[in-house]
Amino acid sequence: MKNLEFNSSLSQEQIEDNFKNVNFFDEVMEGLEEALAYEKGTATAETIARKRTLPNIDVFEIRNSLSMTQRAFAAILGVSCRTVEAWECGKSNPTPTAKKLMFLISQDHSLIQKL
Repeated sequence: MKNLEFNSSLSQEQIEDNFKNVNFFDEVMEGLEEALAYEKGTATAETIARKRTLPNIDVFEIRNSLSMTQRAFAAILGVSCRTVEAWECGKSNPTPTAKKLMFLISQDHSLIQKL
């Protein structure tokens, strides 16, 4: 078996800092408990997946807080203007990826400049 090698632009200290507040044992135990509950029939895959989703977002509120038109906001997200309009009026829901991106943007408006 070939030895695996991990390359990163981060220093060892930066990598350790990224994980210093992560309790791997608790995360593994939670996953095992969820798997057991699913196997026993006391939880469904959808229930477990929903638990990990981001909070609900208000597309209009995020766009409005950025003082952007629907067209400009759509361009940033890589979707059509009609898609943003449909999200805002509740005709459709953002994809999980779009939802996560909008959540991040709502938390840090400077991301717009980077996108």
